[in-house]
Amino acid sequence: MELKYSVTNLSKYSNVRQVLKNEFNISNRLITNLKQNKSIYLNDKETYLDKILSIGDVVKCKIDFNESSENIVPTKINLNIIYEDDYFLVVDKPCNMAVHPSILHYDNSLSNGVKYYFDSIGLHRKIRPVNRLDRDTTGIVLFAKNEYIQECLIKQMQTNTFYKEYLAILEGILKEPKGTIDAPIARKEGSIIERCIDKNGSKAVTHYEVLDSKNNLSIVKFVLETGRTHQIRLHSKHIGHPIIGDTLYGTNSNLISRQALHCHKISFIHPITKNKIEFISPVPDDMQKAIN
Repeated sequence: MELKYSVTNLSKYSNVRQVLKNEFNISNRLITNLKQNKSIYLNDKETYLDKILSIGDVVKCKIDFNESSENIVPTKINLNIIYEDDYFLVVDKPCNMAVHPSILHYDNSLSNGVKYYFDSIGLHRKIRPVNRLDRDTTGIVLFAKNEYIQECLIKQMQTNTFYKEYLAILEGILKEPKGTIDAPIARKEGSIIERCIDKNGSKAVTHYEVLDSKNNLSIVKFVLETGRTHQIRLHSKHIGHPIIGDTLYGTNSNLISRQALHCHKISFIHPITKNKIEFISPVPDDMQKAIN
């Protein structure tokens, strides 16, 4: 896969570096990686960054090159793949599965499964999850297939053009059918896992809408404006309606064995085609049973 720019006006860019940074929006870090991998070309010949441009020149940048993910053990896992193209992979994550490997999940995380899958199709890439879900939160996880795609999608998250919608089951009946929770989040003192509401924390904004209520439970749609760790779980607790089954910010539930939280929908602008693209994950069985 390559990015391509034809020089028709010298008043716009004067050298190769400017094309990479301003036309392709490539970060300095990735430019360095591309240079090291000899992936920057002028008129189909390898070039240097400060090369002066002329009318008719063609700048190309090959953004796909082999990478190593030796730090991730490949493990055969039955992935539920929602969508795949040359640029990213969309997976429906089950509960009780971490996204990233760790000491406790060295070889059974979603990333281990993606590594095995990439190896099986001969794709030598680093494992690059774009969004992250807690171990017991189900739903959509997006993996970029190269650093450029990852950068583009992260920029969309930072500018709120990347849409993330969650569904959750909360304790009790909310007074307001919709609203916005604006409460900053910080790490709780003395804990490496738990977060708390703190006026000196990072800005965190969550929009919600009640879809249905019954049996003293509320089915709520959440749309994230920011993406802080445990944001929906903590904000739900903050308004007095914790997610059922959330033992960190609420209590155990006899209706479900985990927090009833699901990443239901994401949408964003495809970095290459520039078309809006949307993916939906159905509500898992355990959440459907909990509310019925």
